[in-house]
Amino acid sequence: MTIVVYIVECADKTLYTGWTTDLARRVKEHNGKRGAKYTRIHGPVRLVYTEEQSDRSTALKRERQTKRLSRARKLKLIEGYSTN
Repeated sequence: MTIVVYIVECADKTLYTGWTTDLARRVKEHNGKRGAKYTRIHGPVRLVYTEEQSDRSTALKRERQTKRLSRARKLKLIEGYSTN
């Protein structure tokens, strides 16, 4: 099972970080108003970053670490991802 930590950009340019085992379904949920409360208010969303993790524990730790980053650091992470 693949577990992915992801960042989506909301319509108001804010960033939301989460994790999932089914990325396509999760993004669809965010855009279909069935996702997180935050993205229901700030959506629709656009996927801007993904990072595969080996297991759930690692994914949760990475999600927490990513959420603690400043907006500027998240944007640098996204920028580095986009150029790969």
